Amino acid sequence: MFRLSTAALQLIELFLSSAVHLLYGFYIFSSAVAGDLSLAINALFFKSNIEASIRDVGSVNSDNDLPPIVLVHGIFGFGKGRLGGLSYFAGAEKKDEKVLVPDLGSLTSIYDRARELFYYLKGGQVDYGEEHSKACGHSQFGRIYEEGHYPQWDEDHPIHFVGHSAGTQVIRVLQQMLADKAFKGYENTSENWVLSVTSLSGAFNGTTRAYLDGMQPEDGKSMKPICLLQLLRVGVIVYDWIDIPILKYYYNFGFDHYNMSWRKAGIWGLVDCLLGNSGPFASGDWILPDLTIQGSLRLNSHLNTFPSTYYFSYATKRTTKFLGFTVPSNILGIHPLLFIRVLQMCQWRHPPDVPPPFKGYRDEEWWDNDGALNTVSMTHPRFPVEHPSRFVVKDSECQPLQPGIWYYKIVEGDHILFIVNRERAGVQFDLIYDSIFERCRKHAFRKIPTMPDHVE
Repeated sequence: MFRLSTAALQLIELFLSSAVHLLYGFYIFSSAVAGDLSLAINALFFKSNIEASIRDVGSVNSDNDLPPIVLVHGIFGFGKGRLGGLSYFAGAEKKDEKVLVPDLGSLTSIYDRARELFYYLKGGQVDYGEEHSKACGHSQFGRIYEEGHYPQWDEDHPIHFVGHSAGTQVIRVLQQMLADKAFKGYENTSENWVLSVTSLSGAFNGTTRAYLDGMQPEDGKSMKPICLLQLLRVGVIVYDWIDIPILKYYYNFGFDHYNMSWRKAGIWGLVDCLLGNSGPFASGDWILPDLTIQGSLRLNSHLNTFPSTYYFSYATKRTTKFLGFTVPSNILGIHPLLFIRVLQMCQWRHPPDVPPPFKGYRDEEWWDNDGALNTVSMTHPRFPVEHPSRFVVKDSECQPLQPGIWYYKIVEGDHILFIVNRERAGVQFDLIYDSIFERCRKHAFRKIPTMPDHVE
């Protein structure tokens, strides 16, 4: 472990804040998160040290039989130890003695992040799979976890998962991989390794925000030639190519397995990535294609809701109806730039000359939103097939909990109200997280025998 001088830390803070804030500004979090981050970083920078190594060691305390609660971050997110110790979940992890906060790729695909999450918990070297790696043009193996954070994880030692935004889909893909026994060398995995899934502003069914920022509504895979996401693409490629270790200890987009560093790619590798001939943006193996409505349909088409797992979802909403129009609500409660994003999504219209993403799509059903995701998308998996669900107003309405059903509530709040900056959420922060942790500890437990065969 080493310490830096105050001057060096200030220089790093200036560089890192500028880079990360700029990139955040290009997409969901915009200057709302940038402002929250700058305040938090200023408070943390002079009492934090940089991690000595990117190799992760450590496991959850197993002195008792309580299953751990794993908090999975969303797009542009980060886990424990990044950004000088800043908490993505604004300190919610301190509410329970057995909580894990993995650091996954912040812009990598849902698939890649699910693979990373498995090895973070079990230990070993991340294996993205031979077939997938060849198809996407990246290394098959990634980060090494010398010791898993919960190596005893199995059907007898299941885990509670809580996901924010895209983190929810990461959990669902991981559970499906466990059911499909998709990890080489682990033939005993099953869906029952997951005890409960809680979604906080979860990206179940995609978002129209992706099209506003530059994804093509025609296919949900490619980007428009000129758009905010193209600026993001260039910024990420250059950041990874420069590959300054001290910066990547603080924040990493997660594309190390693409070998875009100048040390491996050279100047022509950089040119190739910038021209769109190689790298994650060329192969489509990054997060935005998964967040379009079409991308979510592709994911959801093979993801099940399992009968022995408990599911709960909080959908956020910052809109209301006024004179027949959907408009932003509670203006004082929204960051000014997030207000603009809510307004943009209220006005989204699918291009009339482009086929809709699915049969029965109606623009007005997608106007309610939280500035990043549409409220209709956050309640539970709906498309292409609607999964069992139940709308609740009070937690008492769903007790005792029944597995295999998505219980969901709609909460007044924007997409980042419950992360990064605890003060913005006020008392709502504790109400939400206390209810999540209480549900995991008191109401979500598996009885024997388990439920019958799962429902597709």
